[in-house]
Amino acid sequence: MKKLKGCLYSASESNTKLPDLGPDLIMSEILPRLPAKCVGRAKKVCKEWLSCISSKEFVMMHCRHMCKGSRQKILSIGQESCFISSTGVDLVDEKTMITLPFHVRPSDVWILSSLNGLLCVCLRNTFEMLIWNPLIRSCINISDSKSYGFFKIYSDAVGLYIDSSNDYRVLHIKRGRFTVDVMAYSRRTSHWKRIPFLQKRHYHTNGYVWSGGDFL
Repeated sequence: MKKLKGCLYSASESNTKLPDLGPDLIMSEILPRLPAKCVGRAKKVCKEWLSCISSKEFVMMHCRHMCKGSRQKILSIGQESCFISSTGVDLVDEKTMITLPFHVRPSDVWILSSLNGLLCVCLRNTFEMLIWNPLIRSCINISDSKSYGFFKIYSDAVGLYIDSSNDYRVLHIKRGRFTVDVMAYSRRTSHWKRIPFLQKRHYHTNGYVWSGGDFL
């Protein structure tokens, strides 16, 4: 890292072109510090970058750098209370209790997916889906009268993502009787849109169970 800072400083002082940093320095010091969206784009630069970024070693380096941020928080939901705490061994006991913006007990909240501090949650009593930001106490109910935005356990899968226009979206896959419906909710327009996805018949059967993991 000192070598990188020295190169940048010398280039700015002499008003010349940035010297060649070398592939090793780029791979070990620059790429692991980029946001996940930029790392995804970097895979298209060349086969060498694709191979490096796809390795387990790079994934671990990237996770370590992302976890060093002082703004990283942990949300803990118990039976009757909900806390936010900062990351780090020395700060683990500094908890802030928060009040849920929905009229249910904390134990009746299912977290379906998360992205950049936003959570997509489901209320166990009504199965309504909501987008919730615990840090600023904001919440949006994304269920509507057309039965969109209602989560059914064991049959549905949900993921959060950002599209090419930087719009936050919720991907909701619903499996019915021999059918699969896929909808995407736009946070910018507050509307659902059906999209074509997974047309193969073996995804329509009751023998196929969606994973509870997040979409990547």
